[in-house]
Amino acid sequence: MDRALFPILYAQDLKRVISFYRDLLGMQESFRYPAEGEVVFMTLQWGRSEIGLGTYAPTPGLEGRPLQVPQGGRGFELCVYVEDVDALISRLRGEGVKVLVEPMDQPWGERLAYVADPEGNTVMLTARLRAEGS
Repeated sequence: MDRALFPILYAQDLKRVISFYRDLLGMQESFRYPAEGEVVFMTLQWGRSEIGLGTYAPTPGLEGRPLQVPQGGRGFELCVYVEDVDALISRLRGEGVKVLVEPMDQPWGERLAYVADPEGNTVMLTARLRAEGS
């Protein structure tokens, strides 16, 4: 049995969200629908992981329920492992991305920072700290 998690993030401004994850964070496009014309769904790959990005549609989904834009709070957080948190934060800040928490080391051996994507979703950027001498 092939087991995997595949999160899908819905966006009001799909073009900006795609640009953030694909162009700024460097994820690779692996699927788009429709193949031609204005995209309403895209899959991006990050290593062995994938995330789906879709647009809020005014019609119900296949399960018969409409998508609703969250009215506040934090209902989603994406953790993205990167090579260099500090360098990426510097580049994102230069592109106007809102930095929520500056890079900081954690006692469990990771360095992390938080940014907001174009829809205000929380994205944790993290890297494993190198052990001294390695």
